[in-house]
Amino acid sequence: MIDEPRPGSNLDAEPLANENLKFLENIEVELSVEVGRTEITIRELLRLNEGSIVELDRLAGDPLDILANGTKIARGEIVMIGERYGVRFGDIVDPVKRVESVS
Repeated sequence: MIDEPRPGSNLDAEPLANENLKFLENIEVELSVEVGRTEITIRELLRLNEGSIVELDRLAGDPLDILANGTKIARGEIVMIGERYGVRFGDIVDPVKRVESVS
């Protein structure tokens, strides 16, 4: 489910700068949300089991990275939509730069 942008958002305020974007608009990309990262040794990796906890590089409540095909396009926060998780977009990369970074 994708909510349409509110009036006054980036897409309403300025038309797409590049007509070539029209060609790309219907291409699907994988959208993912990254909670955080850390580095561990192979030994630590092999010792992980059910119930293990790994500390990440972010504080609780910090904005999460939103990625399209592995490239950061925005930051946001987790929300609940019924019984499912969703993500509310916050800081967003310019539309043209988003397409350039994932194509």
